[in-house]
Amino acid sequence: MGSEAAAAVDLLRSQIPFQTDGELVLPPHGVGLVLVDLCNGFCTVGAGNLAPVAPNKQVEKMVEEAARLSKLFCERNWPIFAFLDTHYPDKPEPPYPPHCIIGTGEENFVPDLEWLEKEPNVTIKRKNCIDGYISCIEKDGSSVFADWVGKYQIKTDVVIYSEGCATYDLPVEVAMNIKGALAHPQDLMHHIGLYMAKGRGAKVVDRVVLEPSK
Repeated sequence: MGSEAAAAVDLLRSQIPFQTDGELVLPPHGVGLVLVDLCNGFCTVGAGNLAPVAPNKQVEKMVEEAARLSKLFCERNWPIFAFLDTHYPDKPEPPYPPHCIIGTGEENFVPDLEWLEKEPNVTIKRKNCIDGYISCIEKDGSSVFADWVGKYQIKTDVVIYSEGCATYDLPVEVAMNIKGALAHPQDLMHHIGLYMAKGRGAKVVDRVVLEPSK
């Protein structure tokens, strides 16, 4: 990230700061792990229009922490719900360039999480729009996600793990050369995303552990 971009991020953080909620100690029950779009099209270098063009520390950390937490949950048979962005080639999703098209491999788990497909406590939902909750609504009005929450009696509030999430990087100079695309600078949008989630009532934590840190 260049000095100008870094200065912009620093300015944003100074103007719309927020405090995280510290550490989340996982309770013994009533908790579920939701993974969103940990697929090649967003996380694997060179895998598509919205994938990193070079190794990306934010994305790498997200995948690492997602794998760590997934293993903790699977070892305890706790429920996991995984969204995978999956699109048909004839149904564009503006203002985003084509991505995660069925059959390209972009729509599948990153290699470090492919093992989740065989775990009995994992529910996988291939979502065809940006809003995962909407993508879960069936023709009869039922919701795959709401049913999952009810089935496992998940009571924990919505908690976002800041180190376990990331967003794609589409710099303005790249977006300008993609028809209809909007710029999406990673560090700026990451802060804005967490800020907006906090403003809507979610907890944003720095750590997720089984036992309190000493």
